[in-house]
Amino acid sequence: MINETSSHDQSGSTLRGQTVVVVGGSAGIGLETARRAHAEGAKVILTARNPEPLERAAREVDAISTVAFDATDFKLLDKFFDDLPSQVDHVLVTGPGPYYAPLAEFDFERARQDIESHLLLPIQVARNARNRVRPGGTLLFMGGTGGRSTATGMVLISALTAALPAMAKNLALELAPIRVNVIAAGFVDTPLSAQLLGETIEDRRNQLRTMLPIRRVVESADVAALAIHIMTNTALTGATYDIDGGQQLVSM
Repeated sequence: MINETSSHDQSGSTLRGQTVVVVGGSAGIGLETARRAHAEGAKVILTARNPEPLERAAREVDAISTVAFDATDFKLLDKFFDDLPSQVDHVLVTGPGPYYAPLAEFDFERARQDIESHLLLPIQVARNARNRVRPGGTLLFMGGTGGRSTATGMVLISALTAALPAMAKNLALELAPIRVNVIAAGFVDTPLSAQLLGETIEDRRNQLRTMLPIRRVVESADVAALAIHIMTNTALTGATYDIDGGQQLVSM
């Protein structure tokens, strides 16, 4: 006989009374996830590099605290977790855009920074999470789907794209019962995307509206909704969840 009041029942699950940390929470996917977490009843803690947009975001989501720092400075990252007044329930880590370059133009210093932000940062967050995230809570890392294709200039991002899901599987075992998952996004219409594409951003949007099976562009709100679902569904760990509007199904 099924116990309908089981603690594992996900129906009507919310984040009420829980604490969500968003690393990179001043704009885009991070801020939208913070908005949704706040709407679900969570207390929100935000970090980002730049203090002014961080403070604006904090006022919008009524954040209980903010810290402005570069998360790839691991001494500052360790201090951030050490200074948390109590345990938290969920940590979302966003990141910068991917680095594309053909070998003839490859910048090794830029590549090292990309490796830090896409691989070493999640590992460092995981080390800190052991004592700071409650059992059953979530570490959630942002990855991508674009690096799964083969093309000139993809040598680094293709390796990082493959590495993050494999790393999350191992972390899910090592940190259990803390859960570890990855969101792999295709193109998402964010301020970062607009900054990277510049004047070509509207052309890209129109192309996606025509080519994607969903006939629209994936937005931050779509990714945030997935993030909240992963946080609240306690059966999910060690997995990578694609969200690209079907971009991988068509030739773009």
